[in-house]
Amino acid sequence: MGTYITALTIAIPIFILLIGVEAIIAYRKGIKVNRAADMISSLSSGLTNTTRDGIQFGFILISYTWLVDNLTIIKVEPIWLAVIIAFVTQDFAGYWVHRMSHRINFMWNRHIIHHSSEEYNLSCALRQSISDNIHFTAFLFLPAALLGIPPKLFAVIGPIHLFLQFWYHTRLIDKMGILETFLVTPSHHRVHHAINPEYLDKNYSQIFIIWDKLFGTFEPETKSNPPVYGILRPAKTWNPVFINFKHIWQLTKDALHASSLWDKLRIWFMPTGWRPADVAKQYPLLTLDSPAALKKYTTQNSLPLLRWSFIQLLLTSALMFLIFFNMSHLAQPIVLLLGGLLMLHVMAYTLLLDGNPKALWMEGCKCILGVGFILSLNTEAGLLPPFAVEIVLLYLLLSLGITVYFRKTEVPPITIS
Repeated sequence: MGTYITALTIAIPIFILLIGVEAIIAYRKGIKVNRAADMISSLSSGLTNTTRDGIQFGFILISYTWLVDNLTIIKVEPIWLAVIIAFVTQDFAGYWVHRMSHRINFMWNRHIIHHSSEEYNLSCALRQSISDNIHFTAFLFLPAALLGIPPKLFAVIGPIHLFLQFWYHTRLIDKMGILETFLVTPSHHRVHHAINPEYLDKNYSQIFIIWDKLFGTFEPETKSNPPVYGILRPAKTWNPVFINFKHIWQLTKDALHASSLWDKLRIWFMPTGWRPADVAKQYPLLTLDSPAALKKYTTQNSLPLLRWSFIQLLLTSALMFLIFFNMSHLAQPIVLLLGGLLMLHVMAYTLLLDGNPKALWMEGCKCILGVGFILSLNTEAGLLPPFAVEIVLLYLLLSLGITVYFRKTEVPPITIS
């Protein structure tokens, strides 16, 4: 297995444990930080992102390896110094990628999923993108390349740097004294996730808050202005796949509707949220003017449906690890097919939580694809032993039947403030 997948097998159990600890502490303190459907959506988003990263589905326009091979001036030899330079470079690049993701229209689509939860808890830290499939930000690692920092070092530091951003997605830790001066803390990051006007587009740093203080994007959290979480154009769905492409779909429609060729071209690179005047007038969108206007998206799901959705979430995890543990001997088309099956699976049960009729279509497609794979490709791929084939086929039919049942019996979703 690759470094990233190996790291995941260690990190995921720790994340789940910490999410459980947070829920217990919040319950004992009488603080509501989780909602079942929101948590299912967040964890499902994390699994889709992890699967996408694990199968390495994406394109690199400029690679860090190329920069090192062609631009190194002097090679840093002491490993301890190379590690420090690599970590600081990773954090510096992370700040600027993060900032661009908030400020440039087409790049917001790469990050919108992370801010889409209207809660703030450890599970929402796992809302990560599956739509950032074109990587072009290696130039931000130029300082490390000039010093000959080897790419394999970033292969180790990259996941560590990402995982270190998990812990501060919580409302249970208040300000942390002197650490507030140089580290990103829960208080700093709560500001970043807030839609309050004073907090918008602030605190982009990932590990060291010094970048925000240095580049003028720092804002402290204040007791008089508690953060309100979410996005200014609410997602209003639990489906993480839909949320991932929500913004790029809107940009595409706006570009098609725009009467000016200049607007059609520049909309992608304008500040996030910008729309041509004629399009905004003819096709208005719901945009929150103030935090007080937020009405949290809530669906009246029955307890049996929530339990079934958690079971489906666990099966998503099982499928993800089945893919990872067999990648070395599976053909790439089969790996991609299994990744697509996982995406259909997630879309089906999260749309079911929405009360969306498309859930049945997604479940039907999942059933057909799954049965087709089992009957035609499993023997060649050697993915499942014979006794498991019958179990999986039974599950696929049962899942379709249960989806039909809940579509007929669940109360239509409503939004509650």
